[in-house]
Amino acid sequence: MTVNLLLTGATGFIGSRVAAAARERPDVRLRLLSRRAAPPAPDAAHVPGDLADPATLHGCCASADVLVHCAARVDGDPDAVAAVNDLGTRALVTEAVRSGVRRIVYVSTAAVHGRGPFRGVRPGEVPVAPVSATSRSRAAAERHVLDAGGVVLRPHLVYGKGDRWVVPGLLGLLRAVSATTLTGCDARQSMIDVVTLGRATVAAALSGACAPGSVHHVNHPAPVPVPELLAAVGTLAPGPPADGSGAVDVPTALERAAGSPRALHHLGMLTADHWFDDDAFWQEADCSPGPGFPRAFARAAPWYRTFMTGQRAFMASK
Repeated sequence: MTVNLLLTGATGFIGSRVAAAARERPDVRLRLLSRRAAPPAPDAAHVPGDLADPATLHGCCASADVLVHCAARVDGDPDAVAAVNDLGTRALVTEAVRSGVRRIVYVSTAAVHGRGPFRGVRPGEVPVAPVSATSRSRAAAERHVLDAGGVVLRPHLVYGKGDRWVVPGLLGLLRAVSATTLTGCDARQSMIDVVTLGRATVAAALSGACAPGSVHHVNHPAPVPVPELLAAVGTLAPGPPADGSGAVDVPTALERAAGSPRALHHLGMLTADHWFDDDAFWQEADCSPGPGFPRAFARAAPWYRTFMTGQRAFMASK
């Protein structure tokens, strides 16, 4: 039986991988919701609609069997973020319910839990306690989806080709503190490569195994120790720090990063466990959790090197 799948955020980092995974399924007819006009595609229909303008969403879910919602606004002023993530999701879910969509899947973020430490926590074991306007708006979006009987997926750190936040941010942190690694920082981080997340999202949308109104932590079952993570990120750097400092401890890193909010954000994350456990998801969705961090990162490393080289060239030209 053919499934009509409506996808939001198909041009984004995660949504594009969900679209790619959906295209691999011969039983899926893909439709892409976008505020921009799209060129004709033989394997996907364009559905006009803008999450920031709920009136444009009327009728967008007509004939859809499944809605996969990956679109999100992560920057801008709080009102603009809430307009897309909170109010836009509410309008979208309302349309899905009105149109009889039988399954809704929302790709959210573990950031709705706030800052750790979180050590092997399963869904429902720690409260939703967002600390930023973006995370608060995404927590509100989750509530709209769950109230409609939808499924929420919460990855923590998503990496791979197209990532402009996690790994580039960690590399920027190392540059900001003039170090190759941090000492006294042995926390563990849940991670998932974006290709596996795309497959997992489609599996959750099509399998029907995830219970209505359920939340799942979608990460590789093995959390990544911070020393291993930073060692991998460090291989992308063009060379050692200019002052030859190598490793620095966390207090020193905090002092050196004081003028960089982004570096402080990443440093605060690294120094606390963010380990979210949910092995049952992979069994329920009948989906492999992928190869794990070392192999998946090695696969993405050439793209990261090209991206970071471009970033350095851009900054040098300014």
